[in-house]
Amino acid sequence: MKDKRPIFIVLYNLSRIILGITFVFSGFVKGQDPLGTAFKLEDYFIAFGWEWAMPFALILSILLCTFEFGIGASLLFNLQIRLTSWLTLLTMLFFTGLTLNDAITNPVPDCGCFGDAIKLTNWQTFYKNIVLLAFVVLMFYSARKIQPANTHRTPAFVTVFIVFAAFSVWSYKHLPVIDFLPFKIGTDFNPQSDKPAQYFLTYKNKLTGEEKEMPASEIPYTDSIWMEQWEYKSTRVYDPANAQRPDLQIIDTAGNDVSDHYLLNPDFQFIITLYDVNSASDETLKTLANTLHQAEAKGHSVIILCPATEEEIEKLRKNYNLDFEIFSADDIVLKMMVRANPGVILMKGGKILAKWNARNLPDFETLAKKYLQESS
Repeated sequence: MKDKRPIFIVLYNLSRIILGITFVFSGFVKGQDPLGTAFKLEDYFIAFGWEWAMPFALILSILLCTFEFGIGASLLFNLQIRLTSWLTLLTMLFFTGLTLNDAITNPVPDCGCFGDAIKLTNWQTFYKNIVLLAFVVLMFYSARKIQPANTHRTPAFVTVFIVFAAFSVWSYKHLPVIDFLPFKIGTDFNPQSDKPAQYFLTYKNKLTGEEKEMPASEIPYTDSIWMEQWEYKSTRVYDPANAQRPDLQIIDTAGNDVSDHYLLNPDFQFIITLYDVNSASDETLKTLANTLHQAEAKGHSVIILCPATEEEIEKLRKNYNLDFEIFSADDIVLKMMVRANPGVILMKGGKILAKWNARNLPDFETLAKKYLQESS
């Protein structure tokens, strides 16, 4: 009788590697941005009415991502393989159930299983988990046929978890190693496009009330009967260049949109992002004020984007000497701009040149030498 053992060895290793790569990728993209993962956990806590858990979102984020990455690495390198296999099964059972609930009830738009690297709908995530669960079952079935040795290698197993947890904490104290969001370094708020703007006109049928939108070039202007039956209603302009621009509105105290004035500033422009005044470090705010006051003294524009109350704004000015111009912006967008509170962005001519977690902002002498050469 033909020996089927080689087939099961292939199936076992194939399942183990696919699961390992998926877990490593998922854990890495979320773990290198623990604050973003914490925001997603907060969305879940709010949806489930678990506001009491909000203060634990960050630590849970780091633990979850470390667990995922550690399990994935252990699968890939055969570390504590029996324990790892059972942990993989339990993890997939839990998340398959959770994502089925997400798909049916839609408590959050997406589960964030791959962070901001890959966006999936709740149903897509559920189907993905079904496929992964099938690989887990295949791995267990194949393992029963070939009885792989249980490779302990406990020191390596523990080291993987410790090292990745340290990396995730480091990422939190600095910035994500890979920025998957629209406000990454190099982003241009004044993008150019070879494609011209497109104009769409909406006409309404005078008899039926039907409304129809068509490209301006397709309107039958020479058809007198058609023009008599339809009346013009509105125009919509689609500019490919504007479609590439990240969505950010900077609003002054009078309610005016002053975004272009600052985002397209031809000179160096510092933007402080502060989505939560009360959770920011006192020491960081004071150091930040001192450094950027020096930049302002050299003629560089500095503004603060902050969805703060008047009392919080007064606190910034009085307690921390942050008396720069303060504008309102959406806190969700601010969280996307810089994964830090506060964060700092340096722009010039509409382009993002650099970003910092404010606690890591260089002193002004270093800034001037490394980033502000043209104005020195």
